[in-house]
Amino acid sequence: MRKSCLGILCGVVAAVFLFAQGMAKILTVEPMTAKVGVEVTASGENLAKPSVEKLYLTDGKNDMELKMTAQAPGEIKFTVPEGIKPGSYRLMVLTGGDNPHYIEEPVKLTVE
Repeated sequence: MRKSCLGILCGVVAAVFLFAQGMAKILTVEPMTAKVGVEVTASGENLAKPSVEKLYLTDGKNDMELKMTAQAPGEIKFTVPEGIKPGSYRLMVLTGGDNPHYIEEPVKLTVE
């Protein structure tokens, strides 16, 4: 009984690990504070298409889609859009593929 439970647990852990390896992850944003019109670079892992279809700034209630000016496996560049209010925003990605998901990243950008 213990061996079968251990086998199932190992299988679940391996599946989660393999799934997480291909997920988009934004680890840093530079600059961390920017004004409208400033180009910002979000760096991380698995950021090229089809892993990331769209990028957003979100305050938890309102989401603003960003126009990506460059996209590569390790970074996405975007410009802070017109019409956004000053405040602290998290970056959020919409994943691509057959089962798209919105993933709110643990990275914040402060808009002045």
